[in-house]
Amino acid sequence: MLDLDFTQRFLFDDTDVRGEWVGLERSYAEVLAKHPYPEPVAALLGELLAAAALLVGTLKFDGLLVLQARSAGAVPLLMVECSSAREVRGIARYHAEQIQPGASLSELMPEGVLTMTVDPTRGQRYQGIVGLEGATLAECLSGYFATSEQLPTRFWLNADGRRACGMLLQQLPADRRREPEAREADWQHLTTLADTLTAEELLSLDTETLLRRLYHQEQVRLFDPQPIEFRCSCSRERSANALTSLGQQDAQLLLDEQGGRITIDCQFCNQRYEFDAADVAQLFAGGGSEAPGTTRH
Repeated sequence: MLDLDFTQRFLFDDTDVRGEWVGLERSYAEVLAKHPYPEPVAALLGELLAAAALLVGTLKFDGLLVLQARSAGAVPLLMVECSSAREVRGIARYHAEQIQPGASLSELMPEGVLTMTVDPTRGQRYQGIVGLEGATLAECLSGYFATSEQLPTRFWLNADGRRACGMLLQQLPADRRREPEAREADWQHLTTLADTLTAEELLSLDTETLLRRLYHQEQVRLFDPQPIEFRCSCSRERSANALTSLGQQDAQLLLDEQGGRITIDCQFCNQRYEFDAADVAQLFAGGGSEAPGTTRH
């Protein structure tokens, strides 16, 4: 078992297909430590974390990738963010009384919708939406790429509450193989072999062993691993900005309603930020978000 969280890119030298592998342990554990999740919900959230990490590896951008699944079922929300620096965080909302052990995606999120948002630091924001119509998150994501104008992409995802792993294969623009029939044959060959992966193999094998097991007859080039870590982007400054966006009058009303102390909790990491009357006055006087004087938080 690997003890590091990372993605690792690989290329098939004789074809126009690339791949990416991801393994998450510590970052996955930190996400799960913030909230108590039933096993099926923890597994779904782990798969979505792995998917986001894989997708960031296919994008050349600086910014944030957000995967958000919503439904009217037992799990109304799954949300994962992964930055271009490979910093991840995630959260799920669920109705505990409706969760059955071993429940499937369709049972947990009936008539669900998955939204993928690419929010670059510079440039135009992009958003795509797909129905959660597959049996698994991997099928749903693969289906999204099959029906969009994106490059053909397939996913394999598994998570068990301790480890979340995934693999992605993506067909590249024609270069080494320009004949459509040959390109399609290569794609079908490589994805068919990947379909033989078991959940146990995906969760337990390192990248090199996994690729050798699947593609020992192919010329595969493995690149250096890229580390991933859990990190929440919340901060006192961001919470202060949210308060100032309300306007001074509404912020004062909120302060009065909450007994002289506004509390803002981060849903992702449970960090709590508190603002008393002196803090609020300082914000609107242009004094910044640092606590004034000896006020404690």
